[in-house]
Amino acid sequence: MKQRTVVMYVEIGCFLSCLCGWILICSTLVTEYWCFSEVSSVVLTTGNYYSNLWMDCVSDTTGVSDCKYYPSMMDLSVFLHVCRALAVVSVIFGFWGAVLALIGMKCTKIGGSELANARVTFAAALTFMACGFCGMIVYSWWGDKVRSDFVDPYYLETKFELGAALFVGWGGSCLVICGSAVMCYFSGKESFPKRLNKQPKRPPTYMTARTRRTYMLPGSSRPTTVIIPPSHQSYSESRENRGRRGTQESQFLRTVRPIRPPIDSIV
Repeated sequence: MKQRTVVMYVEIGCFLSCLCGWILICSTLVTEYWCFSEVSSVVLTTGNYYSNLWMDCVSDTTGVSDCKYYPSMMDLSVFLHVCRALAVVSVIFGFWGAVLALIGMKCTKIGGSELANARVTFAAALTFMACGFCGMIVYSWWGDKVRSDFVDPYYLETKFELGAALFVGWGGSCLVICGSAVMCYFSGKESFPKRLNKQPKRPPTYMTARTRRTYMLPGSSRPTTVIIPPSHQSYSESRENRGRRGTQESQFLRTVRPIRPPIDSIV
């Protein structure tokens, strides 16, 4: 099996994981059971209180329930505003991540070249990762607030417990984060091959002459010997012989002095 086929199947698996997680995150926005509490005054009468980002609800043992939206946005706490914003941003990131993944995956063949597809898939993985982290922040922050209010002995209002929506959201966020991380790794290797697959550069080599005929490369390289052809070798030897003869003749001429005739013979 070729590497491209393996990467294609991995991308499909990661996309399905992110898509399922995103659907679970979306399902929690319409679920009322983010936190719940049971208050029983009589054995036959029990009141269930539960709430989410948008409303408070109450029900009894007869099955009658009544929900009431929060009256005014200006009267809400900063905690609730931030949780709403992060939940909506998580849904938006998941939608655009799915769109980019469908364009850039290898099985769809919509993005164009292999490099363009890989970069679009990398952008989709980052978008999915932002979706998962936004959802994880919302559910973790909400759960921490519910736990701290429940443990606080000075909190005199109704104490709530963790609802089913928080566990569903945690599972969906984990699916999105894990799938996007694997997709980000494989698409990043194809998008930036030079940055991820760096090879050590060899230092530049310079030849240094040690003798007239021998050269050595720096480091662990072996010395190389320059071989002179026979014609050039004989020519150089003849030049050396001529030079030696010339020096011998000049030395001989210096040592030999001219013989002058006697003065009587000239007269």
